[in-house]
Amino acid sequence: MSPGGTLGATRPVVTFAQPEGFGDARRFGGTRGRAVAAAACVVLGLGLIGGAVTGSWLVGDPAEAGEPSTYTTAGSLWHNVPVDQLFPPTVDGQGAGPGGADRTWTRIAVAPDSGCADAFDPLLRKVLAPVGCARLLRATYIDATESYVTTVGLLFTNADAAAMRSLDTRFAKEGLARRTDLMPRPYAAKDTLAVGFGDKQRASWTISVLTDAPVVVYAVSGWADGRTVDTPQGAAEATASGATTAPAQAGLGNESKGLADRIERSLRKTAVSPSEQPS
Repeated sequence: MSPGGTLGATRPVVTFAQPEGFGDARRFGGTRGRAVAAAACVVLGLGLIGGAVTGSWLVGDPAEAGEPSTYTTAGSLWHNVPVDQLFPPTVDGQGAGPGGADRTWTRIAVAPDSGCADAFDPLLRKVLAPVGCARLLRATYIDATESYVTTVGLLFTNADAAAMRSLDTRFAKEGLARRTDLMPRPYAAKDTLAVGFGDKQRASWTISVLTDAPVVVYAVSGWADGRTVDTPQGAAEATASGATTAPAQAGLGNESKGLADRIERSLRKTAVSPSEQPS
């Protein structure tokens, strides 16, 4: 999604001005001389135009050739790449824990891809409605100590870049990512350590509206033993210096933020087309 010009995208402008000495019949041999000079200018101009067109064919114009943008590519990842690429079985989080400690998360469940009807609380669903819901993918991870569980989600929207920017601006201006009534729901999978990970067990969360892809990335974390949480706290506040809430002291803000960040990075890397990969 790096904007910029493309070679061959413009054509040289050729104007046919009066030849030097116009009006002076003696310089170009009278009327015949003026005709010859004009013809020479025409030939020169056509040569320049033809050269520019040939250059355009040789260089190629990705936009005219139908090459999809990274934004478009990202929007189709939910059905174009394996689940292990979007949600790796193991995610390493160097420096992602409290105080810069390393973290490792292991995937314990992947939800079937679905719509958004029952995946969000009504108010959050209303906030996200302007960008639509093309598909929702979710996976739940557990940390190496099996103390915390975290659900990370990728909401693929139907929105264009302008709509995503508008939603991102609203989240920033209104502080929507900090509101406890806009927490994402977890995915509690049967026969896993996350079986008791329900709405009342939500401890910390993060929501990121991407503007370079039609995707909303979120994560919500809680204790693996199923304990309820009376005062959940957003990841930004829970990871701030001096935070003393239970989610902050346990590092649950780091769990949600760290895992969401790494899934987001992986998504962006996957969305880059081969022609845009650095050499």
